[in-house]
Amino acid sequence: MQAGRKSCWRQLQASFFRLLCLIPTGFPVRSVDMQRATDNITIRQGDTAIIRCYVDDKVSKVAWLNRSNIIFAGQDKWSLDPRVDLVTKGQLEYSLRIQKVDVYDEGSYTCSIQTKQQPKTSQVYLIVQVPANIYKVSEDITVNEGSNVTLSCLASGRPDPTITWRLLNPSAEPLDGEEYLDIIGIMRNQAGRYECKASNDVATPDVKYVNVVVNYPPTIKKTQSSETQVGRMGTLQCDATAVPTPEFEWYRDEKRLSNTQGINIQILGTTTVLMIANVTEEDYGNYTCVASNRLGVQNASLFLYRPGTGRDINGAACVSQSLWLMLASFACLFFKC
Repeated sequence: MQAGRKSCWRQLQASFFRLLCLIPTGFPVRSVDMQRATDNITIRQGDTAIIRCYVDDKVSKVAWLNRSNIIFAGQDKWSLDPRVDLVTKGQLEYSLRIQKVDVYDEGSYTCSIQTKQQPKTSQVYLIVQVPANIYKVSEDITVNEGSNVTLSCLASGRPDPTITWRLLNPSAEPLDGEEYLDIIGIMRNQAGRYECKASNDVATPDVKYVNVVVNYPPTIKKTQSSETQVGRMGTLQCDATAVPTPEFEWYRDEKRLSNTQGINIQILGTTTVLMIANVTEEDYGNYTCVASNRLGVQNASLFLYRPGTGRDINGAACVSQSLWLMLASFACLFFKC
């Protein structure tokens, strides 16, 4: 196979040099600097490439070829590509210039010389690099906790880009994944902004982002009971985390409370406050905070008590799953009571 390739190349050379004999001798007679024209040239897509060829007074005819196509024969341009021209400084240089290089320009370029003694050639291989470009990335998604998630990030470039992933909050450490990032049983702490970066050292890496929202049922994180004297205002507070944001309800025994004279319920995001103005003896006792969303319900007991009874005002008292409260809460969600 190698012998066949050599034979084919010799035939191509012979055919071209027969063609050179037809070229006018209007170009200065010089020879090629073979040493300076043997290196490969690597260039970025869109830049200008100059493929060098130098001559001296022993040359009678010169030409540039790309594969088997003639680009220039002497000063005559055979190529129709307007991006291609010659660089001839002081008649010592016969270099080829290609502007706005693209991937289809990659390949072998030959500077061919006809001398009185024998023909010579000098070959240069043009390598075109393309910056990394992310052409497809997953859209922002919302999933339930425990689901399996696959994020995709597809990129092109020459050489092939390396793709890396990071979850930007809280630590931004690299994740195991390339074009596809698999998250098995996603948890709430894995929600956030995911960064996909494609790089191949040709230019600045290309970066895209995917926002992942993880839904999960309410968890009551903090409760605040109240030690209040008769005649003063008692305040009970309940904090919960959930996605979507939880809805809150307050109960005294089995009775759902609402904003009435003497009672004010405030909801601020994931916090709810029950305020009882002008506390009486009948107001002391157990209150229940219920947090719910479409994924679940959780409730906690809080206490309004008279000073000196020794209740835990920091809310360490029970967080329960009373069946009647869960049923009542779901009923209110569905029937908007």
